Amino acid sequence: MKIYLIGYMGSGKSTLGKILAREKNMNFIDFDEYLEEKEGKRIADLFKEKGEIYFRKQEACYLQELLDGFDNTIISLGGGTPCYGDAMQRIKAAEGTSVYINVKVEELTNRLSSQRDHRPVLKHQDTPEKLEEFVRKHLFERSFYYNQADLKIRVEGHTVAQLISELDEKLF
Repeated sequence: MKIYLIGYMGSGKSTLGKILAREKNMNFIDFDEYLEEKEGKRIADLFKEKGEIYFRKQEACYLQELLDGFDNTIISLGGGTPCYGDAMQRIKAAEGTSVYINVKVEELTNRLSSQRDHRPVLKHQDTPEKLEEFVRKHLFERSFYYNQADLKIRVEGHTVAQLISELDEKLF
């Protein structure tokens, strides 16, 4: 069994994935960490030194590695991973189940406000208003891809334990 968690940055994919993997005795891969390990650099440094085009090309290659291998694994994909090239088509065609972790714009903005320095695409969103506008626009653009997931989980008003329970019920 393979589960691909998709959704916007800050949606809780890694948090939920780690807990669910531990509870179900599955492996867990955070795709951002996987990519950083393969490249030997942090994503922020890759963006700065080689640019987003290089990053997205490498991301597509490493995504294929994850799609082709790693059974009994929950994979937390990067926020943009399903939104470039044919990535979402490849995810849908691969063995496994994709799950969209859907979080409202206001909650995402709240979560991301303290993480701007660690997320290259948020670096220039220096006011709460700019950040919310950016997240709203970005989420709108990406929702076409996210909504193609096999399952959708709405985070609104739920605790982590409730979300894990919902994931457990829908997936197992």
